[in-house]
Amino acid sequence: MLIAGVDEAGRGPLAGPVVAAAVILGGAPPIEGIDDSKKLSAARRARLERGIREAALCWSVAMATPAEIDALNVHHATLLAMRRAVLGLSRRPDVALIDGRFTPELPVPARAEVGGDARIVVVAAASILAKQARDRFMRRLHDAYPRYGFAGHKGYPTRAHREALRAYGPCPHHRRSYAPVRECL
Repeated sequence: MLIAGVDEAGRGPLAGPVVAAAVILGGAPPIEGIDDSKKLSAARRARLERGIREAALCWSVAMATPAEIDALNVHHATLLAMRRAVLGLSRRPDVALIDGRFTPELPVPARAEVGGDARIVVVAAASILAKQARDRFMRRLHDAYPRYGFAGHKGYPTRAHREALRAYGPCPHHRRSYAPVRECL
C-alpha cells in the first residue's frame, strides 16, 4: 500500500506562501532522525531533506500564494496547497495522511491526523520538505526585499518584521488580509 504523508509550513507568517509537501516513502529503509520539522535544527532538517528526497518513492512540494491566501483565507489556501502537492506526486497513493484536523478534496482516500507530524514518519518527512522549501523561498525573497529581514524571521510577525512593515509598508509578498499588514496599507 502506498501511503502519502502530507504537511504544510507557513500558516502563521505575514508574508510568503503557505507550502505543502507530499511524500511516499514506499519500501525505503527507515531514515534515522525524522521528526516534526519544528523540533529539528536547520542543519538537521537540511541533512534529512536530502535523505528523504533520495529515499522516497516520490515527493512533491506545492504552494498557495499570498494572493490566494488573501482570497481564500489561510485554511482553504493550505488545503489547496496540500491538494496540489498530492496531485503533483508521480505515483498515486492509496491513501493520504494529512497533518491536522481537515483534509483537502483528493481523488484518493484521505485521513486527518492531528499531530501526525510528531507521530507518523511519512507525515514528519513531508513536514521537513515543506519547511525546507518555504525557508528557501523566504531566503530568496530576502534577496529581493532585504529591508524586511525575511532571511531571519521567514515572514513571521517578529518585532523587527512589524517595525519594517510600519517603516516601509508591505511588499507584494505580504498577506494583505492579515491585520498587521492591513494596518500598514
